[in-house]
Amino acid sequence: MSVSGTTSDGGARERDAGPGTPVWELLKPAVTAPVRRRGRALQSALRAAARSGRLAPGTRLPSSRDLAADLGVSRGLVTEAYEQLTAEGYLRSDRGAGTWVGDAARAARPGARDRAPGRHGAAVDFLPGSPDLSLFPRAGWTAAHRTALADLAHDGLGYPDPGGLPRLRTALAQMLARRRGVVADPQRLVVCSGVAQALTLVGGALHARGGRTVGVEDPGSPPHAELFRAVGLRTVALPVDDEGVALGPLASSGARCVVTTPAHQFPLGIGYSAARRAALLDWAREVDGLVVEDDYDGDFRYDRSPVGALQGLDPERVFYTGSVSKSLAPGLRLGWLLAPAGWVDTIVARKRTMDLGNPVLEQEVLAGFVEGGGYERQLRRCGRAYRERRDALVTAVREGFPGAEVTGISAGLHLIAALPARYGPEARFLLRAREASVEVRPLSAYRADSRAAPSEDGAVRLVLGYAHLSPARITAGVRRLVAAVDG
Repeated sequence: MSVSGTTSDGGARERDAGPGTPVWELLKPAVTAPVRRRGRALQSALRAAARSGRLAPGTRLPSSRDLAADLGVSRGLVTEAYEQLTAEGYLRSDRGAGTWVGDAARAARPGARDRAPGRHGAAVDFLPGSPDLSLFPRAGWTAAHRTALADLAHDGLGYPDPGGLPRLRTALAQMLARRRGVVADPQRLVVCSGVAQALTLVGGALHARGGRTVGVEDPGSPPHAELFRAVGLRTVALPVDDEGVALGPLASSGARCVVTTPAHQFPLGIGYSAARRAALLDWAREVDGLVVEDDYDGDFRYDRSPVGALQGLDPERVFYTGSVSKSLAPGLRLGWLLAPAGWVDTIVARKRTMDLGNPVLEQEVLAGFVEGGGYERQLRRCGRAYRERRDALVTAVREGFPGAEVTGISAGLHLIAALPARYGPEARFLLRAREASVEVRPLSAYRADSRAAPSEDGAVRLVLGYAHLSPARITAGVRRLVAAVDG
């Protein structure tokens, strides 16, 4: 059934609700709702059609009698929907002239992110940072959720302790002490919305106490500098050598706080040497400074047991932070921050003003999941899968790019591939990869000045993530890349 409109001179003309789409077809899904909710569903469907533009302004709608017959519902249901949307401004009704779509509603423009066909729109995506979300333990998490909801007292749903539920802080402290070697007093542990919020809390506390400069690794994780700058701190890039952050530039930087990834430096993949760890803490004591330790993937070590956290060597000089983003899912927004004793109250006060604390139910679920052993079983499961994927990527790179040097493979979810000079220059390589719909990121993108030339010698050094790809997908992706750039 088509619907009528009018021309600019008042003459009648035919206009469809959409390209060949009658009004009743747009609204038909609404009438499959249960009888009690059918009227509300019909109103929602009409509202959405007007808002999105599928029912364009100026479109004349069928009479309530005709539309009711098309939909197989009572006329009263349609009349009520027309009256409600007319009152809201989506429709307009002229006595004796029918009901029309008004022009008050405007569809929101889709942003670039909304239009993207996938995470990055590429056929194969080797960008680092994402775990395999299909490994999320749905059954175990559902069971923990059901138990938490059944056991939670009514008053437990009130505003939480902004520092985190005591039960979760205790469970996390015990696990971190056992797995990561931290000094984990539950009273020092703050539950937060991932590492990003933890760094924001630390940065805000530093600024409030007069801090103005923070050192960041170079190359390093871009969000580190972005988060500290957002709270008013200046960041200074500090070069990283084969043992960790370089102490000479740190000492001369004037910074009294530095952010590090000592278990598995991002993106180079090195572990800080024992000597560098000790020297870094000596620097902190000499300048009355602090170290922020981002343990973003320290649980995933493939050549031996995970290296213990730096915080265990001096818990009064080190802020330690981590999250479940790589082990469970980043969308959970659950993480932790262990703070030196003199900073806990300041951090908790800032957490209170920021969001009044993390959601109670999610904290209870994670606490039960950790206490019942589900979290450590998940770590073992992911570790086995990610080791297999790492091996597949190492093999594929070495076979596809003979002479390639692969490093940073002992831990984590990504590696560094340095390709032979014949594959350069880097700019041409990246262009060919992009044309082949293979998403890769060069090491140069993680330098403090990513606007500089890709690399001075023209060599191609890639940071390749593998955790989110199956072994078969990894192999096929590298072959696709080789075919694009070889020769």
